[in-house]
Amino acid sequence: MADLKVAVAGAGGRMGGANIRAIAATPGLKLAAALDRPGSPALGTDASLLAGLEPSGILVTDDVDAALAVADAVVDFSAPAASVALAEKTAARGLVHIIGTTGCTAEDDAAIRAAALAGGRIVKAGNFSLGLNILASLVKQAAAKLAEYDIEIVEMHHNRKIDAPSGTALMLGEAAAAGRNISLADHAVRVRDGITGPRVPGTIGFATLRGGTVIGDHTVILAGPSERLDLGHVAQDRSLFANGAMKALLWAAGKPAGFYTMNDVLGLN
Repeated sequence: MADLKVAVAGAGGRMGGANIRAIAATPGLKLAAALDRPGSPALGTDASLLAGLEPSGILVTDDVDAALAVADAVVDFSAPAASVALAEKTAARGLVHIIGTTGCTAEDDAAIRAAALAGGRIVKAGNFSLGLNILASLVKQAAAKLAEYDIEIVEMHHNRKIDAPSGTALMLGEAAAAGRNISLADHAVRVRDGITGPRVPGTIGFATLRGGTVIGDHTVILAGPSERLDLGHVAQDRSLFANGAMKALLWAAGKPAGFYTMNDVLGLN
């Protein structure tokens, strides 16, 4: 079987480089194109060289249509608006589209799901780490079994991250809410400041920390009477997200059109 030809969106970013390296290291995959935003300093640069590999002759471009014309799949850790626009184009071509973009609004997510219904093969996740997705499954179970325990989610990332809470923290919050059969939107407490009064029972709290070069630390705390359960995950290298994205890509290549998550990829549903 011929290698899957993959385009990387956000190729000039740190995750773009990690994805390019992961493609090079994964049998059955081949880098076919590299995309970045108009005006990016990466435009015109050899994508593989930018990622610390031997030159491949594939230059970073902002020509989306030209990149998709030579690709079977797209790995996309870019920006919400870019991912939505790209999803419409990948769906029209029937390409596999792996989306690790965070900071998406409910409207963005709805548009991406609509693209999947229109013929796309989309896998979207707030985090592609295999361990983190297992953690989310455990959080769902714990939230259901410890129904009276207070839930707090603490996350820390590097000082250049632009969205808060992180997509991963929200994913863990959704897992906790699903375990209790409630809506996260109706029960989330994202900010506390001043005289807040007692904690409202049944809420799910978030604490956001930013600093240094932290790749991603997440802890879900279930605090009950006389005990506390901490469930956590520490990311030590961005390659773990890229490796998970490659697993999702290879899995989705054999699936029909639809919207999928890492729960589907890992058989956690």
